Amino acid sequence: MAIACRQLAFPADLRLRDGAPAAETGRSLGGGAAAQSPRLRPHAFRGLQRERDLSPATPRWPASYVVSNADNKFYVLGSKCQSSKTRAIRSEATAVTTEKVSTLDGVDWDNFGFGLRPTDAMYVMKCQRGEEWEKGELKPFGNLELSPSAAVLNYGQALFEGLKAYRTDDGRILLFRPEENALRMISGADRMSMPAPSVDVFVNAVKETVLANERWIPPAGKGSLYIRPLLLGSGAVLGLAPAPEYSFIIYVSPVGNYFKGGLAPIDLKVDGYYHRAAPGGTGGVKTIGNYASVLKTQLTAKGKGYSDVLYLDAVENKYVEEVSSCNIFIVKDNKISTPELRGTILPGITRKSIIELARNFGYEVEERLVSVDEVMEADEVFCTGTAVVVNPVGSVTYNDRRVKYKNGGLGGIAQQLYTALTDIQMGKAEDKLGWVVQLA
Repeated sequence: MAIACRQLAFPADLRLRDGAPAAETGRSLGGGAAAQSPRLRPHAFRGLQRERDLSPATPRWPASYVVSNADNKFYVLGSKCQSSKTRAIRSEATAVTTEKVSTLDGVDWDNFGFGLRPTDAMYVMKCQRGEEWEKGELKPFGNLELSPSAAVLNYGQALFEGLKAYRTDDGRILLFRPEENALRMISGADRMSMPAPSVDVFVNAVKETVLANERWIPPAGKGSLYIRPLLLGSGAVLGLAPAPEYSFIIYVSPVGNYFKGGLAPIDLKVDGYYHRAAPGGTGGVKTIGNYASVLKTQLTAKGKGYSDVLYLDAVENKYVEEVSSCNIFIVKDNKISTPELRGTILPGITRKSIIELARNFGYEVEERLVSVDEVMEADEVFCTGTAVVVNPVGSVTYNDRRVKYKNGGLGGIAQQLYTALTDIQMGKAEDKLGWVVQLA
């Protein structure tokens, strides 16, 4: 049986409450291959049962074992990838039913961390160019099959989104402004010459995917279920042209709280040479190429002890635009300012929400050109994004000058807005703005 191997496992920071590692790096079979393999045989594991919880996250996984799901069962795979012409995989597996498992009781959510972990199901929907979208369906989480000449691989024709689902103290499941993500994908798809699902289709697909992975949503206050919708030019092309086929995919991953023990200020380095986007480009849409292009500068900055990079405009090289994956705000004399959207800055949904909240609190908020000199003279600086929500900035370095902000960067306005927004997202405060969508 010729089955490709891939490196995919729960990170080592996912631990059981007794301190035993829940997983180690290993290999898994994509899709439903585990259910189809004639080589699968029962295999005894220590710790597969913990108080009748048959969750695949509870065992002590031996090295090179991970979880692959098929037909509503999880298969614990012990794989050995042979370097032969057929790449045969010799596997032993234990099928563990998950039909009645609603939580992952063995997981230490307090130390879960923020990272990718495989879940139960993903949503897949396809469309031929110029035709209507086919009916989408839920499939076991696994690898995708693409032609080497797929437009996404050769020409970067793709978009992605990011949003979260939260579990509340009283057991409800909430989404935060999913229609805004749908609208942003539609706008980006137009720029990238791609068809996009409608708002209703997008939101319903997100709901289906979240509910199919409901047991992976962390307990209230312990994290969230990160949701990643993708729109790919999956059809094969050789010459430069729009793809003949498109795929809309949604996968999810449980994540712990980004900050442990309170907000953690970051240190930014202003880059005066490389630019994230230029006028007339794609900086204002969430296309995949925007993020690959910042990796070089981000890695260089982190190698020098900084947290991330703050980019300037590509025309005059003096106005701040974005951090690698976050919008930026400054506060001066209790007035909040953020760079205006001119096609080079991503219209962040958290950014939009923070602006509305701040104005509701009575703050004056300006969307305008913000010079790097103003950043260096600000009373307070903070970033916004889906992952971090609000991230205070402790210092900014520009050329040879470094400015440290008061109270280590933990400004009162950033903390106020962070608390107000997360309370709405997590169902702790009344949603007077109609932002949250309840699933269950």
